Amino acid sequence: MSAPRSIPDRLQHIAWPIVGVLAALTGIGLTLLYSVAGGNWAPWASNQAIRFLAILPLMLAIAALDLRRLLAVAYPALLVCLLLLVVVAVLGHTAGGAQSWLNLGFIRLQPSELTKIALVLALARYYHQLARVHVNDAHRLIPALVLVGVPTLVVLVQPDLGTAVLMLAASAAVMFLAGLNKWWFIGSFGAVAAAGPLAWPFLLPHQKNRVLTFLNPERDPLGAGYHITQSKIAIGSGGLLGKGYLEGTQSHLKFLPEIQTDFIFAVLVEEWGWIGGVVLLALYGILIGWSLWVAVTAQSQFGRLVAAGLSATIFCYVGVNMGMVTGLLPVVGIPLPMVSYGGSSMLTMMIATGLLLNIALNRDDPLSERTRPA
Repeated sequence: MSAPRSIPDRLQHIAWPIVGVLAALTGIGLTLLYSVAGGNWAPWASNQAIRFLAILPLMLAIAALDLRRLLAVAYPALLVCLLLLVVVAVLGHTAGGAQSWLNLGFIRLQPSELTKIALVLALARYYHQLARVHVNDAHRLIPALVLVGVPTLVVLVQPDLGTAVLMLAASAAVMFLAGLNKWWFIGSFGAVAAAGPLAWPFLLPHQKNRVLTFLNPERDPLGAGYHITQSKIAIGSGGLLGKGYLEGTQSHLKFLPEIQTDFIFAVLVEEWGWIGGVVLLALYGILIGWSLWVAVTAQSQFGRLVAAGLSATIFCYVGVNMGMVTGLLPVVGIPLPMVSYGGSSMLTMMIATGLLLNIALNRDDPLSERTRPA
């Protein structure tokens, strides 16, 4: 069946249950923000609801676009993001040890978040236009490495290691599914592992502390290890059903830091218990499972690769945050999408979902596959 052509028809055929999943995640986030604000609607907490309602039309507009328009803007979008990263380097606001933010008044924008989406689009366009049989030619790999390497290096300079890692993970998913030989990845992983000890002296003090604290959280329980120790206490004390809504002691007594952003999952489990955590994971599971289905069923190479890259991005977003708050991964400052407070992460997540909705709507369109290179 061909994709609907008119805007009203497109909106009618959008996967509205997925929009409902996003709304449910936002609703859970708002209830938690109300709790950590002391049982009232602090201005910063109510702003989260306003942002969702403001970004929702943009997400639906992206979903209703012709897929060819997304293909056409892939490279320009990455270029705009690179320019914004340069502006951040000159005029950016520093927070959490990284100069990553642009203060626009109504929102503090983190261009590196948007760059993750633009990078997936640009890589997918490159491999869509490249014949699969030529993917492993060395000279065909160079443009892809430039597309990945330039924005990743700029983000590393900020320095924002967590975002850079997510960008590399999504890029690797796109390149692997485009047909790049597995030995490229095995060799790259081996090279990075071998270079790890050599990179240690170049890490900043707070980055070294994060690694050392991950390996031994008890080495400095009142300093570098404080965040993860308090997070584990909050999660462990929640039990099966939790302490009750608005009854979380770790959050309300201010033991748990960064409660509205990085460690909001610990607040959820302390107040709603294991059951609350499972419900949240189920919602993310529905979203990620659906996005993988979109990747599998898309008829165009561009659609398949964009959906796969965005699936990897969402999975890493959720996995890194939950691994971080449970002590399975180092603390790298990655928010929980749609649940944590933050405009940039919500904007990125909703744009990604809009793109996935678009690809699902146009999954039968092969995009009149590209001319093969000589």
